[in-house]
Order: sequence, then C-alpha cells, then structure tokens
Amino acid sequence: MNETVVRQLARRRKAVVLASCCMSVLIVSMDATIVNVAIPSIRAGLSASPSQMQWVFDIYTLMVASLLLLSGAMADRFGRRRTFQIGLTVFASASLLCSVAPNVEMLIGARFLQAIGGSMLTPAALSIVTQVFTGRVERARVIGIWGGVVGISMALGPVVGGVLIEYVDWRAVFWINVPICALAIFLTAMFVPESKSATMRDVDLIGLGTGMAFLFGLVFVLIEGPGMGWTDTRVVVVGGLAALAFASFLRYESRRLDPFVDLRFFRSIPFASATAIAVCAYAVWGAFLFMMSLFLQGERGFSAVHTGLMFLPVAGGALIFSPLSGRLVGRFGARPSLMIAGVLITAATLMLAPVSDATPHWRLLVAFAVFGIGTSMVNAPITNTAVSGMPTDRAGAASALASTSRQVGVSIGVALCGSVAGAALADSNVDFAVSARPLWLVFAGVGVLILTLGVYSTSGRALRSAEHLAPLIAGTDPRRESAGVG
Repeated sequence: MNETVVRQLARRRKAVVLASCCMSVLIVSMDATIVNVAIPSIRAGLSASPSQMQWVFDIYTLMVASLLLLSGAMADRFGRRRTFQIGLTVFASASLLCSVAPNVEMLIGARFLQAIGGSMLTPAALSIVTQVFTGRVERARVIGIWGGVVGISMALGPVVGGVLIEYVDWRAVFWINVPICALAIFLTAMFVPESKSATMRDVDLIGLGTGMAFLFGLVFVLIEGPGMGWTDTRVVVVGGLAALAFASFLRYESRRLDPFVDLRFFRSIPFASATAIAVCAYAVWGAFLFMMSLFLQGERGFSAVHTGLMFLPVAGGALIFSPLSGRLVGRFGARPSLMIAGVLITAATLMLAPVSDATPHWRLLVAFAVFGIGTSMVNAPITNTAVSGMPTDRAGAASALASTSRQVGVSIGVALCGSVAGAALADSNVDFAVSARPLWLVFAGVGVLILTLGVYSTSGRALRSAEHLAPLIAGTDPRRESAGVG
C-alpha cells in the first residue's frame, strides 16, 4: 500500500515537472506569434517603419535561434534547473521592459534581452523532461505532449493577442508573460530536481560567433535589401561577410574535436532532412502570421479581436492534429505526417495566392484551417528525429537543434516578406493582396519541397545513412580515438 502511494506521489511530481516545463515552451512559442497581431498597433503607436517592424519580430527569433545551442550546453554544464530559473527571470524582466518601451528602438532592444532569457528555457526544459521521464514509452508520450504544446501555443498566440489588444492595450501582450513566469519559477523551485551532464563540454565561442554572424547577416540582407537597394554598399558588404562567416563556421566546426554543432550528424539523411523541413515549414509559418495580420487589420479593416478569431481554425488544427501526428509517428514513422504536411501547406499557400479584399470570410477560414493542419503535422516528426538521433548525455545541446531550426525558419520567413512582397509592406497605395501573391507562390514551392524531403528522408537509402551515427550515439568518437584521446 505504501509502495502504491509512493508511486502515485512520484507520478504527481512528474506531472508537475512536466507542467512547469510546458509553461516555458508555452510562453516562448506563444510570444513568437502573439506579437504578430500587435504589429499594426505597435506600428501606429511607435511610428515604426516596415523594416523596424520586421526587426521587432526577427530580433527575437534570431537571438533565440543563435543562443539555443549554447544555452543547452550551459544547462548541461551548470545545471538544468538553475539555467531554467535564470531564463524565466530574464524573460519576465525583459517582458516588462517591452511593455513600457517609449519608442521602437527601445522595444527592439527589450526584445533582444527577452530572447536571451527565452533561449535558456526550451533546451533546459526539454532536458529536464528527458531526465525525469526515463522510460521509452513514457518519454515518447511526453515528447508527443511537448510537441503538441509547441504547436498549440504558437497557434493560440494570435487569438490571445487579439483579445488583449482590443480590451487592454498592445503592451498587454508582454504583461501576460510575467505571471506565467512567476508560477513556473515557483513550481520549478518546489518540484524540479537539479541535474547536470556527466561530461563537461568546452564552450565553442568561435562556432557560436560565426554562426550568429551568418544568421544576422542573412536576415539583414533580406530585410534591409529592398529598402536600401540590393546593390547598396552596406547590403553587399554584409552579405559578403555573412557568406564568409558561414564558410568559416563550416571549416572550423568540421575540425574541432568538441564542436558547437557536430556536422557529422548531417551525414544522416533523416536528421538533415528533418532540420531542413523545420526551417522550411516555419519560414512559411512566420510569413503567414506576419502577412495575414497586416492584411486582415490593414486591408480588411478587422479589429484585433476579429483578427485573432480568424486564426481560430489554425489553433483548432493544431489542437487536434499535433497529438494525432505524434501518434502517427509512433505507429507508422515520420513519412505519413511529413507527406500530409507538405501537401496541405502547398494547398493552403495556393489558396492564399488569389486572396483579395473581396474574398469571402469562409474561404479565408478554410485556407487558415488547411494551413493550421499542415503546419501542426511537422512538429512530432521533427522533435522525434532530433531527440532520438543524438547522444543522450548531451540532451540540452541535442534538443536545442530542433528548436533552433524552427526559429531560424521563422526569422527567414519574416525577412522574406520584405524581400518578395516589399511593396505590400512599404506602400499603402498598392494592392496588398496582389503584391503578396509572389510570396505565396514561393511558399507553395516550399510545400512541395517538404513533401519531397518527407518521402526521401524515410527511404531505404536515407535510413541506411543514419547508421553512420551509430558510433557517436554509442559514445565513441572516431576523431578522438585516432588522435589518441580515450
């Protein structure tokens, strides 16, 4: 009887641990989308230019993407609970700064700080979860819940944001983070055990620096290129430096014994494809939220609440199909989920291409629902591949790769809005829907690419390529052995 009570208490504690960790992914993922509905209000209230509004969004996703791997390694080294609590504190404090920003420059700076805190949350939380839930079936179920929270929180962001903006103020989209962070800090202190990695990794500052330089340079060119001109000296120089940083990153990481990103993992076709699919799917997702928020409020004249409600089919699709995708992956592998995602994303973007000011509401809702189902299907196969294909002792850095690819995708997607559909953002006299049409056609091609990668990454050749990871997963390192390091 006592044994049963102990097991029940253990289960209850695990449930609280999972809840506190899910709170972190809730606010990080929701914050990346909730701001979209506030874009027209922020733009009007702070007199922001189109490129500044893109930076309000992209500075957050870029910093999170750049620091996730470092934060994961730090969590493994210095303690996952400690890193998690620091991240929650920084995120809450920066959210308060965002809410009182007097100008757009201050808001961008506060978003920068907010991202530093946010980058600590996801890898530390997922590491805690993988350490607490050790059983194979138990862990698979929890990862499915985790993937569902990611999809649902990103979809609910616009709905919650719309209500807050309409009945409070756009600054309220940042206030909401504070009580959630406070509750998560309390639960973490009471219930989450501390854990560290058995092996301490060196901090690869050169890999981090060159990787960040490449990402920021790429996004700078995509955002500022249309306004400054593609042949502007600043754009050309930054583009050249970004290319140089990327080449340096690849060269340095391939030669380092303990790299920031172990490039050998990309010899596995399933792993490399999952990373590419995450970037592609979330590029479409980021652009969709950014452009449709502007279209619905700026062109159709919808209120913030009405705009948020228009995104309900997206939230509904995520609520139902994110868990379903997890079950499909568990039973049939990644191929069905990825194929469905590719087909539906292609269909949704083709449905958005002919949209105009006269498009009936029901057609928009149908397109949004199809889009929501398509994007919700990719989370489970991406997360499953990332966690399963990495050494368990590097859980923090490993789990961060999937989240990094998502954030990179969102950043690129928002940046592409200015590059491909710049006229829709910069000139109020042009037809927004017509100017945005090339963007949706580009993303229809991205949907086809997701479908293709979904099939190829689950082929026999792809699965055989994953066998090259076996020595690393087993804890051996051929380069260390050949160098005489045991």
